[in-house]
Amino acid sequence: MRVITGIYKGRHFDIPRTFKARPTTDFAKENIFNVLNGYIDFEGALALDLFAGTGSITLEMLSRGCRQVVSIEADRDHYAFIKQCLKKINDTNGVVIRGDVFKFVKSSRQQFDLIFADPPYTLPELPTIPDLIFENQLLAPEGIFVFEHGKQYDFSQHPNFKEHRRYGSVNFSLFCNI
Repeated sequence: MRVITGIYKGRHFDIPRTFKARPTTDFAKENIFNVLNGYIDFEGALALDLFAGTGSITLEMLSRGCRQVVSIEADRDHYAFIKQCLKKINDTNGVVIRGDVFKFVKSSRQQFDLIFADPPYTLPELPTIPDLIFENQLLAPEGIFVFEHGKQYDFSQHPNFKEHRRYGSVNFSLFCNI
């Protein structure tokens, strides 16, 4: 896993072979972040990484200048790996919470400029996630929500849907406050 650009550009982190999480491919990550450059100024943004997995997206957001990135990950080993990566780069702007994403979304009173969610594609609750983000007002007024999902899902009828991007087998739906 590597950081594409920013202050940590080119840094590599070896993911343990025992991990179940699949990091977003470098190709897809680079392209979606290029798209995001048109929507958000990363410098000083408050970001949320749901289903943080390996921490690849967290590291990318921090590298691009987010003032804080809150990462939510339920798996104990993945949580520890993300903490270890943040320690290696000596970045104190990353906050890693080990916990259930759904409980966090329902209880958080904080709003974020950028929210990135990459749930397991087989997660039964996956289709409910965009509604939960907006019902719980997690997205700041000018914010953007990036949702990575499998090709079987179509969120284009969601009232907050902005656009869909596909890079190989990776699909992203982007949402914003209307």
